[in-house]
Amino acid sequence: MVCIVDDDASVRKSLSNLLRSVGYRAQVYASGDAFLTEGDLDDIACLLLDLRMPGLSGIDVMRQLLARPRQFPVICMSAHWDEATLAESGHYQAFACLCKPFEEEVLLAALDKALHRQN
Repeated sequence: MVCIVDDDASVRKSLSNLLRSVGYRAQVYASGDAFLTEGDLDDIACLLLDLRMPGLSGIDVMRQLLARPRQFPVICMSAHWDEATLAESGHYQAFACLCKPFEEEVLLAALDKALHRQN
């Protein structure tokens, strides 16, 4: 299961369609709060996480995930990168950071690397 957390409905739809087209199960969430309260963290293989969202930011979500016993790779996504954001996402153990918009192949390659690292 690959979870997608992004406040943009079109991003959630396009990413879930892409992932399903190549054989992944995908679950989408419109906010960090929704993911943390509704997500089945035991079933997640990887998380695609937007860093800039209303409410809990992606960094806030990553911070809360580190306090949980089950860890999984997190691929961060944002259209607004700066050195401080990159450093902070690395501090919270992001597997990769993708700048929106990104090519499908870039996402699929990062996802493949993240999932193979887990095995």
